Amino acid sequence: MFPAPESDTPTPGRRRGGAPQNRSSQDGSVQNGPPQTDDAGRQLVFFGADAAEPTVADLAGLLAGPGEVVRMGGTARLSVQVDAAWRVHVLVAELASRGLAASWEPTEGARHAVRTSYTRVLKPLAAAWLHGPPPAFHLTGRRLRLWLAAAGTPEPPDGFLLRLGADDKQCWESIGDALAAAGLAGTLVDPGEGGPAYRITGRRRLARLAELVGGAPSAAPAAAWPT
Repeated sequence: MFPAPESDTPTPGRRRGGAPQNRSSQDGSVQNGPPQTDDAGRQLVFFGADAAEPTVADLAGLLAGPGEVVRMGGTARLSVQVDAAWRVHVLVAELASRGLAASWEPTEGARHAVRTSYTRVLKPLAAAWLHGPPPAFHLTGRRLRLWLAAAGTPEPPDGFLLRLGADDKQCWESIGDALAAAGLAGTLVDPGEGGPAYRITGRRRLARLAELVGGAPSAAPAAAWPT
């Protein structure tokens, strides 16, 4: 069982947003490099989920969806609401792999809130999103993997929804541009039509999505992950 969440009271300054630069540090600087290989010597997908070690900067992928970052003094906390228990398990593990303690609690409508503790480690991420998404951001495989784990939904037979933050309308266009730059050009689904979300369709784009996010986490149902 996961630990109970804290009862911190944040100061005003809640922000939501998208995802920053490819393989970036927490301050958003780009770190380019040659393609990497796995232990078997196979070339990994450039910017794919398996091409780099997990970093705190990856968590901007959650902000591309329904995630929120809240500042309190010199610290910040990231939280996201999800619609299934398996997402809780995956996200808590992903946060732990980045050195962040996380808690969760049930919310209305059979949903679950996952949140980190307040920590200085998240302060640069919060500062980067103080006024919305940073300019010229990109989506890497690890950021897409986190977004998908939090808010990705398959649409059989040939589609996938990546859900957005309902209150982040000013960010949606930039997020769509980042998806297109990653080879995942999608169609914006309005709130009244089952969104907000970007719909990714077509076998080629779904193959690209699967390639970038890597294999399904063990807690995820097989049908919930692109293959």
